[in-house]
Amino acid sequence: MKISVYIATSLDGFIAREDGTLDWLPGADGSGFGEEDYGYHDFIATVDMLVMGRKSYEIILSFGGDWPYETPVTVLSNTLTALDPHLPDRVQLMAGTPNEIVAKLAAQGATHLYIDGGKTIQAFLAAGLVNQLILTRVPVLISSGIPLFGALPDDIHLNHIATRSYADGFVQSNYAIIEK
Repeated sequence: MKISVYIATSLDGFIAREDGTLDWLPGADGSGFGEEDYGYHDFIATVDMLVMGRKSYEIILSFGGDWPYETPVTVLSNTLTALDPHLPDRVQLMAGTPNEIVAKLAAQGATHLYIDGGKTIQAFLAAGLVNQLILTRVPVLISSGIPLFGALPDDIHLNHIATRSYADGFVQSNYAIIEK
């Protein structure tokens, strides 16, 4: 199964402020990024299932309005017992280890997962399940916050595929994980 991470970080490597806010990230309020989508639409068209953690789910709900994803979403949580009842049927709740989640989603027919959310990304990386990292660096230093990467049981070696810079200063790099 293909498992990808597509995420933006501050230049100093944070995905959110310590309280989870994204005010430094243009478009994080759900308003969109304007004309440039940084390859997101092409990427999401290849994805069968977006897998996100509870905190990411709660941040998205805090934006209000309609659920923003057409792609099916699996929300991971060991504490939630139910999701917002107003969500579309394509949103499901699941618990388990990354390996258990991948097995369950493969049994549902998923072939390409998009992993989102700090702890979720860290857990899937630590389990050796991620194949691709698409990392967009936003030209801002926020000095502290929630880091994208945490402690790992082993080094993860990457093969650089491509890097693209955008007129607004965003820089996006695509890496493949080198299998051991």
